[in-house]
Amino acid sequence: MGVFTRFSDIINANINAVLEKAEDPDKIIRLMIQEMEDTLVEIRSSAAKCIADRKETGRHIDYLEHENKEWARRAELAIRREREDLARAALSEKQAIEDKVGSLKQELDVLDGHLDKFNTDITQVQSKLDDAKTRQRSIVIRHKTATSQLSARKHIHSDRIDEMLFRFEKAESRIDRVESESEAMAMGRTQTLADEIEGLEDDDRVEAELAELKAKVGENKEESIDG
Repeated sequence: MGVFTRFSDIINANINAVLEKAEDPDKIIRLMIQEMEDTLVEIRSSAAKCIADRKETGRHIDYLEHENKEWARRAELAIRREREDLARAALSEKQAIEDKVGSLKQELDVLDGHLDKFNTDITQVQSKLDDAKTRQRSIVIRHKTATSQLSARKHIHSDRIDEMLFRFEKAESRIDRVESESEAMAMGRTQTLADEIEGLEDDDRVEAELAELKAKVGENKEESIDG
């Protein structure tokens, strides 16, 4: 992967989006910081080579421009000495040098463009790196706090469920015990005639109370209609 491709991936990355999906934000952000630091080293290394190439190209241009002046002087000398053939050859050399200087100046413009891009890239990555380092501690603290809270809530929730189930099972056990005692007391006993008559009396009382309740409800309905 080229330095600019990886640089683009980092610049376009949304740190928050990555952290939301990360199981270990501390590890993720440390890796991102390391990646940005490595990218900065690569960009600065490339920038340093570009600066060196620019200086070398500049020195070559200076040398050729000096040579260009020399060939101009030689051509002039040849003309003064009436050596048109030598003057023509000197001017030909001078023209070739001028063409070479023009080509090198174009290369210089390209190198200047690269240096401007390197400067922009370094500024952007450095800004991202500074931001990541500034936010690293707070993000890690937030993650640890959230993890602790979630763990505590899960623990509390689990304890409450366990307590509820325990109390329910305990209540069921008590009911089962009471029912069992009642059934045990009824075992081996037959219903006597007195018990049966007493049951009928209980039924009569229930019927009488039911009739009284119906009459009362009926009276309330009539009063409501009259009102």
